[in-house]
Amino acid sequence: MEKRTDWYEHPRYYEAIFGTDTVREVDFLQTLSERFGTGGKLWLEPACGAGRLVEEAARRGLRVVGYDISEAMLVHARKRLTPAQRRRVKLGPSRMESFADPSLEGQVDLAHCLVSTFRYLDSEAAARQHLLGTRRLLKPGGIYVLGFHLTDYARARPEHERWVGQVGEDRVVCNTNEGLPERRARRSPMRNRLRVTGPDKDWLIETEWHFRTYSHAQATKLFRDAGLRVLAGYTFDYDIDAPVERGSLRLDRVFVLQADPKSPAVDTPASARKAPRRPAAPSKSRKISR
Repeated sequence: MEKRTDWYEHPRYYEAIFGTDTVREVDFLQTLSERFGTGGKLWLEPACGAGRLVEEAARRGLRVVGYDISEAMLVHARKRLTPAQRRRVKLGPSRMESFADPSLEGQVDLAHCLVSTFRYLDSEAAARQHLLGTRRLLKPGGIYVLGFHLTDYARARPEHERWVGQVGEDRVVCNTNEGLPERRARRSPMRNRLRVTGPDKDWLIETEWHFRTYSHAQATKLFRDAGLRVLAGYTFDYDIDAPVERGSLRLDRVFVLQADPKSPAVDTPASARKAPRRPAAPSKSRKISR
């Protein structure tokens, strides 16, 4: 058995596990854009990976901008596009917290990032910078569809998920484990094992990292701090007619976000903002409710 350490260096096997819902996801995104957004044709995909959603969106005639930190993923994404699709797609390397393209400011109809990639941003500052940067790119009325798992801090057991896929003659078995959340550090340990077996092949691709944790309250506060309002919430079932009900215990969430025109959010952290100058206080003190 040959051991390897980074599943993102193997896009074909990665997609054997996570590429099964592509058509349903793009159907869902298009319906959300029509229902809550502009319905326009310019889409942005942060952390676009191997480009399965990019390809499907371009196949439907949409214009797509995508970026990812993994060059291996971007190479795979470019190769899968037809010449006609390439004319509608722009791909490039970037981190989620630092992506910037002045030509896109105020132009994007729909941005989307599903399957918990957002949780790789390992600090509040990085997450906020990503949200602020994406918010700047949205057209008035545009939406950001952001999907990730919320955290149950009372969870007493690790979580395990298993999937099986096929790439040609190669069988792919994926086991993902999420350890107990660390409430104070706001993170949980992750381990993924991809076992790939086939003719003359026996690989174990093991990757370990930490995901940032979010309760529902922590997530909604972050959105608010970044000047975004939540228009609706769904689950990874991608059922447009089944929004999440208030008080739901489901932890898989898809948030439909839109810039809040009333928000004073700026690019600096709230703790670093200077308080505005105020007129002299009146001689009679008064209680101010917040």
